[in-house]
Amino acid sequence: MPEQQVQSERERERRGLRRIGVAEVSGPSMVPTLSPGDRMVVSYGAAVRPGDVVVLRHPFQQDLMVVKRAIERREGGWWVLGDNRFVENDSREYGAVPDELIVARGLVRVRPLAAGQRGVWSVAGWAASCVRPLSRRLRAR
Repeated sequence: MPEQQVQSERERERRGLRRIGVAEVSGPSMVPTLSPGDRMVVSYGAAVRPGDVVVLRHPFQQDLMVVKRAIERREGGWWVLGDNRFVENDSREYGAVPDELIVARGLVRVRPLAAGQRGVWSVAGWAASCVRPLSRRLRAR
């Protein structure tokens, strides 16, 4: 990466200007927080704290992106778990995730409009509940 581009990225980080994007959830590992089909607004390169929902590259298949909750720092990186305790595709399977595999931090969940949800009251109800911040609460396991 050219030096000028590195300095530009650092300046943006310092000012709080981060790249924002959208990620779609496709599996059940984060139920009930996120359901398949939900979308997340994410901040690329944001600092991660315990309890954050993060997007990361799977340690064994790095072309696969997964969504997990960062639980704690351990030797070797972040211990990440899905909110659905019955799905074990997380640090219980592959250990701590190195920092360089953490891609983004989730900001809010956006629930998509359901098929057939077209009436005025139906859409109004959806609009009132479709966006929800991703909480930082940690649950006892």
